[in-house]
Amino acid sequence: MTIAQDRPRTMPMPVLASMVVGSMVGAGVFSLPSSFAASAGVVGAALAWGVAGGGMLMLAFVFQRLAVRRPDLDSGIVAYARAGFGSYVGFFSAFGYWASACIANVTYWVLLSSTLGALIPAFGEGDTLWALAFGTIGLWTFHLVIARGVSQAALLNAITTVAKIVPLVLFVVIVAAGGFSWDVFVANLRGDTAVLGPIAAQVRATMLVTVFVFLGVEGASVYSRYARRRADVGRATVLGFLTVLALFVVVTMLGYGVMPRDELAGLRQPSVAGVLQAVVGPWGGWFIGIGLAVSVLGAYLAWSLLASEVLFEAARQDDAPRLLSRVNAKGVPIAALTATSVATQAFLFVTHFSASAFDFSLALTSTLALLPYLLTAGFGLKEALGPRRWSGAVAIAAVAVVYTAYLVYAAGMKYLLLALLVYAPASILYVWARRERGMQVFSTWEIGLCAVSVAGAAAAAVALATRTITL
Repeated sequence: MTIAQDRPRTMPMPVLASMVVGSMVGAGVFSLPSSFAASAGVVGAALAWGVAGGGMLMLAFVFQRLAVRRPDLDSGIVAYARAGFGSYVGFFSAFGYWASACIANVTYWVLLSSTLGALIPAFGEGDTLWALAFGTIGLWTFHLVIARGVSQAALLNAITTVAKIVPLVLFVVIVAAGGFSWDVFVANLRGDTAVLGPIAAQVRATMLVTVFVFLGVEGASVYSRYARRRADVGRATVLGFLTVLALFVVVTMLGYGVMPRDELAGLRQPSVAGVLQAVVGPWGGWFIGIGLAVSVLGAYLAWSLLASEVLFEAARQDDAPRLLSRVNAKGVPIAALTATSVATQAFLFVTHFSASAFDFSLALTSTLALLPYLLTAGFGLKEALGPRRWSGAVAIAAVAVVYTAYLVYAAGMKYLLLALLVYAPASILYVWARRERGMQVFSTWEIGLCAVSVAGAAAAAVALATRTITL
């Protein structure tokens, strides 16, 4: 193994866009009908997509502008927090994003196992020992595939991105043409407000779901060091986002026109299969199951690449131990990849003991990603207010900051505390990295930030021990 050198810039814009689409279209889209129906009626869902789509589009524009304005900052979301708020905050952001990616990978195995559970009862809803064993074998198989080379893995991701879009498009066409009922859709307009609460509460309740399915919008920026042209990074981000947003909205809304909201909410995951099966019969479940397998495996590949790249870049920027900057003969950041696989295995094991494996991992994944997104939006605002100030960029970045701050509020205290339980141990790696390089560890204000994170983690541990909060 050797310490990484700069890699040639070989990824064209279509491949970068496929990294965005491939990262975003994974397990989440197949869960949208029931996930939204459990929290909102048609109006609440529409408003939620309006808020989430508008806010995340502004964040995508921030990524686009930063890619052009700050070409010196490779690896996107990892570098932006560091450049804007210092090394410790930057490492916190990188670690949180990495941990979020690892848990997102867990959701893929849980959902795939749940799909198999419809045919093989031993897999249950992705929460049995057989499901845990299946996920473990799949996890380490992909580890070996990725270790053979990033370029080959990225190409495979591009192929699977096309393959997994096809069944979703066919789902949209079939349901829209033969299964959608306006009467059912209208009956679901407001949902049951006595159960779901007012529209504003319905919108808030769906926010973590939207964050989960939007994760990956930064995929092209993370791989900016591989891009042939810097401008391609921004174009790929916006193009990929708009494509996926349209798909997510249509898949969500079609479900409300097929069955009553309470029945839709009660479907087992992947609920897209249940919706299609209600329209065409049993073969619809098989069809979506095959599409899900391709989608999940492709998304898992994309997220494993992203997670490894994030940890690798943190080491290259002197914020993580040097060990994590090692690459193998194929140029793959093998130490970071191994750390990613080990962490994913650990989270897979913990999730096995949660009350609802998929819902728990979805919510925690989304919450961990909020800090990196908020810091990126904040850095975008700082840049927009800089010497080359432009009012349009200021407005876009300001909306992105407000949106990501709202997401932190929408997450709720339970998942914020659990996120700190994951974040706090990151300080150990940061201290290790700074000391092995003979650098100052913390500034005065960073000591305070470290203390707050540790206190929050301690509160989460006490709450778990006393069962004030549960997994």
